[in-house]
Amino acid sequence: MSRSDLLQGCKMNNYYQLTVGNLTRDLPIIELPNGIKIASFVLLGDAELVREVTPLLQKKLPEFDVIVTAEAKGIPIAQSLADALYHRKFYVARKSQKSYMVDPLSIEVNSITTEQTQMLYFDGIDAQEIAGKRVAIIDDVISTGESIKSLESLVEKAGGNVVCRAAILAEGDAKNRDDLIYLEHLPLL
Repeated sequence: MSRSDLLQGCKMNNYYQLTVGNLTRDLPIIELPNGIKIASFVLLGDAELVREVTPLLQKKLPEFDVIVTAEAKGIPIAQSLADALYHRKFYVARKSQKSYMVDPLSIEVNSITTEQTQMLYFDGIDAQEIAGKRVAIIDDVISTGESIKSLESLVEKAGGNVVCRAAILAEGDAKNRDDLIYLEHLPLL
């Protein structure tokens, strides 16, 4: 399936040029079905950008024990940070309950780029491993903060202590939050 197929229902107009570290990307400006226009930043598949931003983001993070991200676009940066820090693993809140999950924890999430309420799930085994740990929540973009807020609630349900919320980009008014760590601002257009 092509990117244009995936963006079906969204109107595309022009591009926004984003520079992060030493790399520049031309992001297509799309209008979401709710009328909000965003510069569409897709980290999945951009290995060069992940390599560029990993050390930049790593320098800004406080001490923590484990990395948590939500499925799916935060996975590449979470994986890269875990590799750079020699972590044994990182944790992913899944968007659907999997049959292998033992006593899963769940929470609702509303994202700016998703029309409907979704669910996030932790395997109960992962939740036990997160309990009592200092957690860094990592994502690609933080916009309204609803996804991060839901992910933080899920971590707290698991008994983890969130010590930072970090992303490559802060979109819109997220740049004004003093509880977020990010590399660059991405405006809502």
